[in-house]
Amino acid sequence: MITPPRILLVEDDENDVFFFKRAFESAGIPINLEVATDGRRALAILRGEAVYARRDIHPMPSLVLLDLKIPYMPGLEVLRQIRASKEMAKVIVIILTSSAMESDLKAAYELGANSYLVKPSLQEDRKELAKLIARYWLEKNQV
Repeated sequence: MITPPRILLVEDDENDVFFFKRAFESAGIPINLEVATDGRRALAILRGEAVYARRDIHPMPSLVLLDLKIPYMPGLEVLRQIRASKEMAKVIVIILTSSAMESDLKAAYELGANSYLVKPSLQEDRKELAKLIARYWLEKNQV
């Protein structure tokens, strides 16, 4: 049996978490979704710290969907720390945010984001986005 890819969704809005889980499910995309509601928890998961230390139970995610506006540590700082770490530097990080600000886009790419996507508001658009993410980043992309 093939283990579904592990995705870390870094998102503090419960509605967005619900809608993106539903988007992957309704698109028929099998994933193992972990949710971090703030930047500190996201880094703990990625670093394998504390309760996440056992990599057999909490493996490194294949993909990180990172919101920019999250508690305790903003998404851009989380991205900076990911890219500064030898162990995490190659993880795929997609910024998934409501911000379409040019300054956020520029900063994200300068810090090493693999992609920058603005969250769609319609569920059908979320489903299509989930399909595109899975098709490109989890199936086609070579790492």
